[in-house]
Amino acid sequence: MRYRCIPGRGREVAVYRHRREQVVVITGASAGVGRATARAFAARGARVALLARGRGGLEAAAGEVRAAGGQALVMSVDVTDHQALDQAADMVEDTWGPIDVWINNAATAIFAPVSLVGADSFRRVTEVTYLGYVFGTQCALRKMLPRDAGTIVQVGSALAYRGIPLQAAYCAAKHAILGFHESLRCELLPTGSKVAVTMVQLPSVNTPLYDWMPAEAGRQPRPVPPA
Repeated sequence: MRYRCIPGRGREVAVYRHRREQVVVITGASAGVGRATARAFAARGARVALLARGRGGLEAAAGEVRAAGGQALVMSVDVTDHQALDQAADMVEDTWGPIDVWINNAATAIFAPVSLVGADSFRRVTEVTYLGYVFGTQCALRKMLPRDAGTIVQVGSALAYRGIPLQAAYCAAKHAILGFHESLRCELLPTGSKVAVTMVQLPSVNTPLYDWMPAEAGRQPRPVPPA
């Protein structure tokens, strides 16, 4: 609750205005950039819905959100499951009301030459790191377009513009997100929609992804310096 004072006749009149806490959905929220983003929103008093597969990481992230001053809602969801994402969006709005910000951040990768990456590995990286963003965006749009309000954030990478060795699947997914994002912006602009879409291109960041990333080349993956 906040208020402002307006001058009256010999007195000040307090006019109260209710401010609803911001409702934020973050995919890939159990670690790395997603978890850090959750803490940042929590410090502003936001209600943060944390989406990822790993329950342990989600619960730890939820504890950090609450410690930072926010509210947390934990949902174990695979972003490649479109129906599960839709159900998660419904649960968030049933619990807290309209979603203000939807952040697509979930990602996976594999560290190996193209010639050694199996078809299933390429498919999984593409489904999580690209289609997970597409499905999340569609879920957000279904909520935001009818009320003409909300913000969708795609967590991108410098690798959306430059491919690097041993990470072809990840780089291709980030390139695809950029093309998807630009097409969506072009669709929304002429309609005058107040739904905002943005893509944040991050530099090299030392996240736990490099500890989890399969390395078929037999090496320990690490971010391109400087990280």
